[in-house]
Amino acid sequence: MAASSRKTSTASALASKRTLPGDPSSEAPSKRRSLALPLSLPSSGPFVEGSIVRIAMENFLTYDICEVCPGPHLNMIIGANGTGKSSIVCAICLGLAGKPAFMGRADKAGFFVKRGCSKGMIEIELFRTSGNLVITREIDVTKSQSFWFINKKATTQKVVEEQVAALNIQVGNLCQFLPQDKVGEFAKLSKIELLEATEKSIGPPEMHRYHCELKNFREKEKQLETSCKEKTEYLDKMIQRNKRYEQDVERFYERKRHLDLIEMLEAKRPWVEYENVRQEYAEVKLARDKVKDEVRKLKDGQIPITDRIEEIETQRHNLEARIKAKATDIKEASQKCKQKQDVIERKDKHIEEIQQALTVKQNEEHDRQRRISNTRKMIDDLQNELRTTENCVNLQPQIDAITNDLRRVQDEKGLCESEIVDKHKERETLEKEKKSVNDQIVQFDNLLNQKEFKLRQRYRDTYDAVLWLRSNKDKFKQGVYEPIMLTINMKDNKNAKYIENHIPSNDLRAFVFESQEDMEVFLKEVRDNKKLRVNAVIAPRSSYAEKAPSRPLSELKQYGFFSYLRELFDAPAPVMSYLCSQYHIHEVPVGNERTRERIEWVIQETRLRQMYTAEEKYVVKTSFYSNKVISSNTSLKVAQFLTVTVDLEQRRHLEEHLKEINRKLQAVDSGLIALRETNKQLEHKDNELRQKKKELLERKAKKRQLEQKISSKLGSLKLMEQDACNLEEEERKASTRIKEINVQKAKLVTELTNLIKICTSLHIQKVDLILQITTVISEKNKLKSDYMAAASQLRLKEQQLIELDESRQRLLQKCKELMRRAKQVCNLGVEQTIPREYQTAFQDLPNTLDEIDALLAEERSRASCFTGLNPTVVEEYTKREEEIEQLTEELKIKKVELDKYRESISQVKERWLNPLKELVEKINEKFSNFFSSMQCAGEVDLYTENEEDYDKYGIRIRVKFRSSTQLHELTPNHQSGGERSVSTMLYLMALQELNRCPFRVVDEINQGMDPTNERRVFEMVVNTACKENTSQYFFITPKLLQSLPYSEKMTVLVVYNGPHMLEPKRWNLKAFLRRRRRITFTQPSQ
Repeated sequence: MAASSRKTSTASALASKRTLPGDPSSEAPSKRRSLALPLSLPSSGPFVEGSIVRIAMENFLTYDICEVCPGPHLNMIIGANGTGKSSIVCAICLGLAGKPAFMGRADKAGFFVKRGCSKGMIEIELFRTSGNLVITREIDVTKSQSFWFINKKATTQKVVEEQVAALNIQVGNLCQFLPQDKVGEFAKLSKIELLEATEKSIGPPEMHRYHCELKNFREKEKQLETSCKEKTEYLDKMIQRNKRYEQDVERFYERKRHLDLIEMLEAKRPWVEYENVRQEYAEVKLARDKVKDEVRKLKDGQIPITDRIEEIETQRHNLEARIKAKATDIKEASQKCKQKQDVIERKDKHIEEIQQALTVKQNEEHDRQRRISNTRKMIDDLQNELRTTENCVNLQPQIDAITNDLRRVQDEKGLCESEIVDKHKERETLEKEKKSVNDQIVQFDNLLNQKEFKLRQRYRDTYDAVLWLRSNKDKFKQGVYEPIMLTINMKDNKNAKYIENHIPSNDLRAFVFESQEDMEVFLKEVRDNKKLRVNAVIAPRSSYAEKAPSRPLSELKQYGFFSYLRELFDAPAPVMSYLCSQYHIHEVPVGNERTRERIEWVIQETRLRQMYTAEEKYVVKTSFYSNKVISSNTSLKVAQFLTVTVDLEQRRHLEEHLKEINRKLQAVDSGLIALRETNKQLEHKDNELRQKKKELLERKAKKRQLEQKISSKLGSLKLMEQDACNLEEEERKASTRIKEINVQKAKLVTELTNLIKICTSLHIQKVDLILQITTVISEKNKLKSDYMAAASQLRLKEQQLIELDESRQRLLQKCKELMRRAKQVCNLGVEQTIPREYQTAFQDLPNTLDEIDALLAEERSRASCFTGLNPTVVEEYTKREEEIEQLTEELKIKKVELDKYRESISQVKERWLNPLKELVEKINEKFSNFFSSMQCAGEVDLYTENEEDYDKYGIRIRVKFRSSTQLHELTPNHQSGGERSVSTMLYLMALQELNRCPFRVVDEINQGMDPTNERRVFEMVVNTACKENTSQYFFITPKLLQSLPYSEKMTVLVVYNGPHMLEPKRWNLKAFLRRRRRITFTQPSQ
């Protein structure tokens, strides 16, 4: 305590013998005005990253100048009340950028400066393996601000906070830093606050960040869910409201579209007229310019042609004179050659005649000899055949009998062929009928395939199961039916929406079984073996398919109901029975628009539980408490699967008809085969009879023919023997005559050869001249032809030019007039062009006058059909449509954002909750062990009421100090002060072994404990804080019990205060220790 002789108190804090990192010399004089007494035990062990190596204070609370050097493990700061123990705690807090208000003493740093001083200073040195970090804070009271330095270099508080946070120091966390004035508040921490403090203190750096993210994500998720729900409800209302006016709006816009189109067509028509004429004018002008250029070119091209023709004509006359002279010479030579050639040919012909005459005589003789031999042989053969010929007197009766049989067979064959033709016609008729029936069945199958295609697209597993069922029906004992959506056949596909809205999709794609055993076989194969996701149901044993409704439909027709759901479609009896028993389709009526208009009256009068109107489904319930009737309605969804209608009864009749046709075809084919076989037999019999008749006729006429032939041959033989010739004499005469003619012929050939050579030379010369004149004439003719063609073309072009010029002038005037009319229609000035909006609109309209006139008439007729439309309704509808579109887009964005938040929550929750549970379990294990060692009980668990409310998660501490009581939650009111202190201390000790923070500060927590608990707690603190690889621990207390256990690794810092303290310059720890040893050594000798 401060003495009366000195107005300021001085204090000293001394550490035991050790070498501190960062201290240049342990014997260096201290800069504080204090005196220290070495009552600490020696300690050893390394500092962990971020541990406090040194604390220096100047003009701070009770200190003028003071420096504290704590140890790396447990630091026990003891001293009397008021000496300045808690000032060291305040220095640690403020020196590491903590908030003044956290200390519970003052809310400004200036109040911590020693009274009467304008400035104060705190300097804290933190251990770092890369080099110690020295943080200095100078507090200026007059300016009410602090100046910060890191390693003697000026910086900002933010940088200091970042450096401190990087070392995981949290001076605002009660689990790490528990000042004296905050000890009682620890027990007041809520479970949520305790969890947050624990996360920050010992959890991984990202744990608390994940927790904060989860809370933020969950809050935003709730906001988005509420927003989506509100927007969806409001959007549904807007859509329902717009549906009521949709038809009127469509009619209004339809009429407006017609009127706008009429206006645009009337505006475009004169422009189309102008454009047509303008294009015609441009074409005419272009053609005129082209023709004019062609006329000029034609005139220029005629001059060189005339000159060339004159040159060629002179050249032709010269060549003709030369050719004429050559022709005369050739004619004379040719006549001489002709004469010689004629004589030679006559000689050749004479020789040929002699040779031919000799050849003829030789051939005649050889032929005569051959004919004589052949004739003799033929006469012998005929005589032999005549001798063997039978008597033919009795052959005529046989011929007559065969003729009669042949006539009868031909009649039968004609009848058979007629029957074959009839059978062929019958077969063609049946084939055509079969093709027609097949085409109708294919149409039905195509409709069924559409349903199967939709099933495959939406429920592929169910479709695969259908294919398996069709190929494995032999495995089932009773009836098995394909999915209900395939077996149901709507009588009118407009009513499909009622069935699809009434029967859930899970049952629509369910298979229906009549036997439980069959269903188990099916599910085992399909679900277990093939891993297909399918549904299956069992039809009731007693059929409900024909069960009558509780109320006849005639009673409900007055309300607009026209049918029950069951009567809207056809289905197999087991399927219909299942739907009646499960969904009561025989009890649910379907109404029309009149039903919806009087729905309240219908609900009150009919007391129906379910009903359908044209576009809505109504469900009516009676409140169990108030007995009030409550109804709800939902809009019907558009049908997707049952819109395809197939008349199965008609298809069955077609299949039966097809079977009957096939049976008839088989019968016709069998008849055709039999008739063809019969016809074949008749054909064979006919051929046999004809052959027999032919043989008899030939036998009858054969003898007479043989006698005539023998007589004729004998006469011919006699004539041939008389006509004989001497061939040798004839050959000698012919040879002599040929030799004489050949001698004459050789002389003539020599003379002819000479003449031919002369003639050939003349011909060559003439041909050359002819080729020259031919070339000249050809060129002349071509030039003349070109000239005449050019002249004719020139005349035509000149006439065409005149006509085109007249047409151009006429079209120019017409264009100007049409342009004026078109601009007048569009209200344009003379110099104005067509506006952009007109150009855009004109692009989508017809481009011909006929199409425009036809479309104008059509649009005027359509526009006249729309009457009685209110523009105000349309404006309101349009505003609501815009609002619906905007809301839909906003809702889509909100839902996407909501999905993202849910996905983020799932990911972050997994990274946060599992490590947190493991951490709490470890804390609970340590905490429970500590309490067990004190013969008490304690538990720590993670508490939450709702797993999704991440801001409600907390750590619950439950303790029991007496065996007769139950575990109770630690609260400010239930436990005594000492019990709260013990619980707090043990919880902090449980955190100590799991701690990742570099140091922990606990100020006077043992004040409310009884001696027994205080001793036990102290032992635990020493055992826990002095273990290897544990963080630094500051334990501040004004008093200690006697005979407490101490560890070599703990450091005791004693704070003294009084008027007789040494000056700081006079304090030397080593000198004091040497003096103390000398006193100790001299005492035994005395």
